[in-house]
Formats: sequence, structure tokens, C-alpha cells
Amino acid sequence: MTKYIIKRVIMALITLLIITFVLFLLVRIMPGNPFPSERMSAAAIAKKRAEMGLDNPMMVQFWNYIKTLITTGSFGNGSALYNGAPISSVLPVAMSNSFRIGGIAILFGVFVGLILGIAAALNRGHFWDVFCTVLSIIGVCVPSYVFMIFLQYFFAYKVTIFPFYFDSARFLHSAIMPALSLSLFSMSTVARFTRNEMVEVMDSDYVLLASAKGMYGTKLVTKHILRNALIPIVTVIAPLIVDLLTGALVVEKIYGINGIGKLMVDSITGEGVDYNYVLALGILYSALYIVIMLILDIAYGLLDPRIRVSSSKEG
Repeated sequence: MTKYIIKRVIMALITLLIITFVLFLLVRIMPGNPFPSERMSAAAIAKKRAEMGLDNPMMVQFWNYIKTLITTGSFGNGSALYNGAPISSVLPVAMSNSFRIGGIAILFGVFVGLILGIAAALNRGHFWDVFCTVLSIIGVCVPSYVFMIFLQYFFAYKVTIFPFYFDSARFLHSAIMPALSLSLFSMSTVARFTRNEMVEVMDSDYVLLASAKGMYGTKLVTKHILRNALIPIVTVIAPLIVDLLTGALVVEKIYGINGIGKLMVDSITGEGVDYNYVLALGILYSALYIVIMLILDIAYGLLDPRIRVSSSKEG
């Protein structure tokens, strides 16, 4: 199992390096420039490009960027946002807001989704099964920002239970509506996959054999049905976690949350395309996805004994 984990970590680092290189090239060739060109002369733009090293060959720029990133852990300074302030001073605040709201959405969505999926699978053809199916369709079809506007209208405008815009001074009170809107998709997705996987496992031969031997109720569900159904469910949860942790672009923009999603939109739609912010956020998103998938691989090894056996044979 140790060699299996080390192999996955090395593959994850190589993957992140390749993604960083591709992102660097895409950011450099994307339309626009990092300066408000309509308010700067050609000489001022040329001077600024020289200061940022944008007049160097592409591979030299990439090497300098990677060397600075590894040795100092710094993504550099912004060119258009926050008056060129260091990204390391802006990113933690945005990450904190997105991660906390995304964390609440993940916990709520996965917990409620699992309960609904289990209830639907254990009551096939009855009310909970129909309810879970309808909720899954609604959650997949209705975008989170539409649900966010719905919540704002009824609970911030009509009833005024929650603030209309995000207030960091009242974080928990302000985080409820965006967390609920973000959790709708994950909740319906987890519920649908849990229901389908549990139904498939419940019809398998080993579950029928366990039932014939007298095993039933909670013991049968937890020991045989849910454990075997969790493996494909974990695969679905992993990318949902990354999406929610990195923030929903439109939801954060609508609710005025100073998070990663809003920061990405501002770095692209501002007066100039802020290369360093776009690249830093792209690397952050990729790193989070790779880490989550690495944890997923390790979780597979714990949930599925066959992986542990195959990895020990490889060693």
C-alpha cells in the first residue's frame, strides 16, 4: 500500500507540472493584455512588459515563473487588480471565503444526498423513491445561480431573514443562502448515484445470499450494501468537492462574495487581463483537483481490498 501511495504522489506531481506548463502557454496566448492599454502609451506598455519579463522567450518566462514559484512560493504581483498588490496577500482571503462556504455546501449536500439516496433505494417504487428522483432532476436542471436568485427574492427581499449581499462580519448568517444554492446540485447528484448504486448492489447475488442466511436491517445495509455502493459514489463526490471549494463564479458574483470565483471573473473582465491572477487561480484549481483525486485513489485502496492486493503484488 505504501508503494501504491508513493507511485500516485509522483504521478500527481508530474501531472501538476504538465498542467502548469499548459496553463502558462494558454494564458500567454489568450486575447487581451494585462494593462489598461486605452489609458497607457505604447512606450509605457513596452516598459511595463519589460518589467514583467513578457518580452523574454516563452520558455525563459516559464522557467523564471517556476523557479520563483518553487523557491519563494509566490505567484508574483497582479498587474491590473488591487493596484499590483502581491497575489499572496489577496488570495488567502478569497480562498478562506470560498472554502468555508464550499465546505458548508459539501457537508450539507453530501449528508442530505446520502440520506435521500439510501431512503429511495430502500423504498423502491414508493414515496421516497419518487421524491428523490424528482429532486435529482430539479437539482441537475436548475443552475445554482437561479436557485440563489430565488432564495434572495424570498428570504432577503420579501421576508428579510438573510442579508441581500454577503457580509463578512456576519459570515455564518450570510453563508447560508449561497451554501444552500451551491449544495443543490451536489445533493441531487449524490442522492441519484447513491440510489442507483444501492439498488444495483441490493440485487447482487452476495446480498441475496446474506439475506437468505438471516442477515437483515441495519447490519445488512452497512456491511454489504452501503460499503460496496460507496466506491462509485466517492468517484462522483470528488469533483463536486473541487467545484464547491473553488467557488461558483456566478453565485459569488451575484451575492458579492469576495471569493475565488469572483476573483477569477474580475481578473478576466477587468480593464486588463491579469495574467498572474488567472494563472495562479488555474494552478490552484488544478492542484486542488489533483489532491482530491489522490485522496480518492487512496480511499479506493481502503474501500476495495482488490487494490491493496494488486499493489502488494506489484511490489
